[in-house]
Amino acid sequence: MTALARWCLRRRIVVIVLWLAAFAGVAVAAGLTGAAYSTDYGVPGTESGQAGALMAKAFPRQSGDSDTIVWHTASGTVRSAAVEKKMAHTLAEVSRLPGVAEVQSPYGPRGAGQISRDGRTAYASVLFKSSTDDLPAGQVRAVVVAAKAASGHGLQVELGGAGISLTQAPRAQLPEVIGLCAAAVVLFLAFGSLAATLLPIVTALAAVGTASAGITLLSHAMTVADFAPMLGMLIGLGVGIDYALFIVTRHRRGLRAGLSVQEAAERAVAVSGRAVVFAGATVCIALLGMLTLRLGFLNGVALAASLTVVLTVAASVTLLPALLGLIGTRALGRRERRRLAARGPRPERRTGMAARWSGFVERHPKLLGATAAAVMLTLALPTLGLHLGTSDQGNDPATSTTRKAYDLLADGFGPGFNGPLTVVGSLDGAQDRLAFGRLPQELRDTPGVAHVSGPEFDGGHATGVITVVPAGSPQSQQTSDLVQRLRGGILPAAEDGTTMRVHVGGVTAGYDDFAAVIVGKLPLFMGVVIGLGSLLLLLAFRSIGIPLKAALMNLAAVAASFGIVVAIFQWGWGSEALGLGSAGPIEPFLPVIMVSVLFGLSMDYQVFLVSRMYEEWQLTGDNRRAVRVGLAETSRVINSAAVIMIAVFSAFVLSGDRIIAMFGIGLASAVALDAFVLRTLLVPALMHLLGGANWWLPVWLERRLPRLSIEPPPAPPESRDGADAPALLEV
Repeated sequence: MTALARWCLRRRIVVIVLWLAAFAGVAVAAGLTGAAYSTDYGVPGTESGQAGALMAKAFPRQSGDSDTIVWHTASGTVRSAAVEKKMAHTLAEVSRLPGVAEVQSPYGPRGAGQISRDGRTAYASVLFKSSTDDLPAGQVRAVVVAAKAASGHGLQVELGGAGISLTQAPRAQLPEVIGLCAAAVVLFLAFGSLAATLLPIVTALAAVGTASAGITLLSHAMTVADFAPMLGMLIGLGVGIDYALFIVTRHRRGLRAGLSVQEAAERAVAVSGRAVVFAGATVCIALLGMLTLRLGFLNGVALAASLTVVLTVAASVTLLPALLGLIGTRALGRRERRRLAARGPRPERRTGMAARWSGFVERHPKLLGATAAAVMLTLALPTLGLHLGTSDQGNDPATSTTRKAYDLLADGFGPGFNGPLTVVGSLDGAQDRLAFGRLPQELRDTPGVAHVSGPEFDGGHATGVITVVPAGSPQSQQTSDLVQRLRGGILPAAEDGTTMRVHVGGVTAGYDDFAAVIVGKLPLFMGVVIGLGSLLLLLAFRSIGIPLKAALMNLAAVAASFGIVVAIFQWGWGSEALGLGSAGPIEPFLPVIMVSVLFGLSMDYQVFLVSRMYEEWQLTGDNRRAVRVGLAETSRVINSAAVIMIAVFSAFVLSGDRIIAMFGIGLASAVALDAFVLRTLLVPALMHLLGGANWWLPVWLERRLPRLSIEPPPAPPESRDGADAPALLEV
């Protein structure tokens, strides 16, 4: 690391130009190729997936995206001459727009079912020529403008569907700008130097910008979910600024100790840079643990997020030293430079709030440990009621046209209308067709079914489709119970004595299948992530207790943060006020991605905190002193880094995207709890209580373990109280 830092410092202009060239090259390539992100979160091989595949093959005309135009009149009916004339003209205009394949009007010969029983609500189906992934947002926007023009004079017109949601894309740039501004304020308060404040931000932006363009290119090579770029940006900005903060803080401490700019930067990268590389590796390992699930779109998310982390680490140990050499002593504020010139270097003493807090924890470990444990347990309780499912447009903000259309359809046609089930049969012969033809009547008599239509057959009568409208909403337990009732009893009984195979698809069936796959693979995923992370800590700190405590603390942070997510998004505590829509289920893939990210980030703080304690333990063999000194010297910078990460993550609540807002709130909550409750309270309290047992490792295991050290090559010993005391990690 020292050699790398020295090279980057001596050739700083070359390094900066190389980073600019890399960013420009990848950005131009991404701009020329465009993005190919996917909104298909389906899981191949599930029953709902098989139903969808049969539908796509038998009814190819329905492979495009179908959306709805909904209108409602407060007085009279939608059959009145004035309303019919206005909407017929509007629908004709929409049908002529580019990208629209067909508009199915309720005023046609087969449209009676598209008007509600009270006659106040009607809808038209708009079939686009392309699927949602390939649908240009401009074409959808033209449909929205044309349809909304009919509103007024007592007529309300709204639009819903996956295609229409493209016009309500997340508010790009706003969260990033707010997060960066908040981070800049914290950095300036910590550093008192504008130049030093800009360094972490510039470094993070260079890495995240290059990674974002790289993710765009990656989307052409594999399936990458549409939320992956914003998730990568969320993670990259958080860890990128934090990693640079640790190195800049160490560099500034070296300058105050009297080192030259070259020496201070080399020492910062050699010490803190090693810890950054180690921490970044743990984040990537946690993220790549998603590959064990073997879900296509999650593979893309894992690689996209890992690419962002790798580039932030690379920028921290190459671009940042070059920038440090460029600004010279301006990494210190003017007052600090004047004081250094007038009085010379002075040793830094362990005083202030951090030292007093460290002593307080040392004196009251039982009380503070119990308090911290109680806080974490209380926040984790809502996790017991976690309900996995996929949010739909019924969870959109109340002011959005998709939410209004959803509510109008639910009020006019019943709550299950927004998520009908499709019963798809694979038929072979007349006997199968007769048996499938009898199914609608059996389904009408099934509890939980509001309406049944069909069957419809493809041209060769090899595939049949029956549409079942549940009595409950798509996200209700009642509808999930209906899916299980159909699959567990009704349909197998209908298949007896025939060769037909019947599958249940549709919104709720897909939700339930997806959640079941994720939950089934979660133990393996958790085992891989926890096991690999613990192994790294075991190799680095030569202790059984440190990895075990880290695993428990990480699980506590995950459980408590999920409790907060459940309270806000599933229970709806403040979700509407935050502009996040109504209460609804938690996305099935959220636990997997959040566990990956949170384990990685939590491991960062564990490394930064315990490294200093481990160094002191090796030097003195005094556990109380090791914990006290480690906490006093690292808590301030850990807390500053946490505040920055919380600000960046919280800003993404303003993205307008429910999934990204879940990530933002979940990650911000976890970082806050990890930094301010776990790492500065519960972990040191437990380490005081355990004493020397913290560092115990069986002799036979010690002999067999390879050595993985974060420690740089030995440096000349200096004052123990100075800023340059040798350390595994001194930030």
